[in-house]
Amino acid sequence: MKKAIRVAVTGAAGQIGYSLLPRMASGQVFGADQPVILQLIEIEPGMAALQGVALELQDGAFPLLEGIETTSDLHRGFDRITWALLIGSVPRKAGMERKDLLGINGKIFVGQGQAIESNAAAGVRILVVGNPCNTNCLIAMNNAPAIPRDRWFAMMRLDENRAKAQLAQKAGVPWREVSNMAIWGNHSNTQFPDFGNARIGGRPVPEVIPDRPWLEGEFIQTVQERGAAIIKARGSSSAFSAAHAAIETVRSLTTDTPPGDWHSVALCSDGSYRIAEGLICGFPVSSKDQKASIVPGLPHDDFARERIDKSVRELQEERAMVADLLPP
Repeated sequence: MKKAIRVAVTGAAGQIGYSLLPRMASGQVFGADQPVILQLIEIEPGMAALQGVALELQDGAFPLLEGIETTSDLHRGFDRITWALLIGSVPRKAGMERKDLLGINGKIFVGQGQAIESNAAAGVRILVVGNPCNTNCLIAMNNAPAIPRDRWFAMMRLDENRAKAQLAQKAGVPWREVSNMAIWGNHSNTQFPDFGNARIGGRPVPEVIPDRPWLEGEFIQTVQERGAAIIKARGSSSAFSAAHAAIETVRSLTTDTPPGDWHSVALCSDGSYRIAEGLICGFPVSSKDQKASIVPGLPHDDFARERIDKSVRELQEERAMVADLLPP
């Protein structure tokens, strides 16, 4: 057995955390030979529920789970961690504008970024799941300048999975036949699922699904609005599908990407594809030796470029909204 790693999870008593933690404890995230110590973080009102989650984890008798710590103190919660999954955030409520949500959650992620920088292990990596995840990640990253920018990620994998499922259903094939799906831009209803560079059974999607109006219309709209459709149907937001996407994101970042394929994650732009440097933007990414790199050279027609640019503009607008939370 390897030495145990410490993993922090915020919002750990929420629905996503409840779905994610047993799988993390059972080795589905970091591998069947990697013990973990889970450092579970909640706000004070959630601590009673968190204790219940901890009791259930104990009752699971997971062989790889070497310890459970519960706390509302960020410094204790992020102490010596090698991974942080920042799931907790305030959900958008009726009458709340996006700017309001950014302001409320932004302050949370200022403190989390600072606490991670002060307490985490030297090689820490961070995945932000709590929405608006791109800009929350931007805020935390900028408030932890000592942590290299290539250690920060925001989750786009749920959107990737949704896009793959829609393409597979339309083509009448299992979703595993769909590959090379990139989600560009923001995790919002401006995101662009790049069907032009995706493949089904190794063939370009437009060859397998020649219905261009569907691809440019219903397909994109369904992926963009899937989260709202789930809230309408079940009365609350995505939970186990979001937890599954978080697990897949970590797995994809810590294992080598199959040759010729890529996965979707938001990371700090280096200017690739004419996307402004410093934004946390969704890209096609490949991983090698636990290092994530933007896949270069993918072609885009005018339709795709316009959609990508629209989502990037939204990210720039969000950055301007939270400028007071970003250190100079």
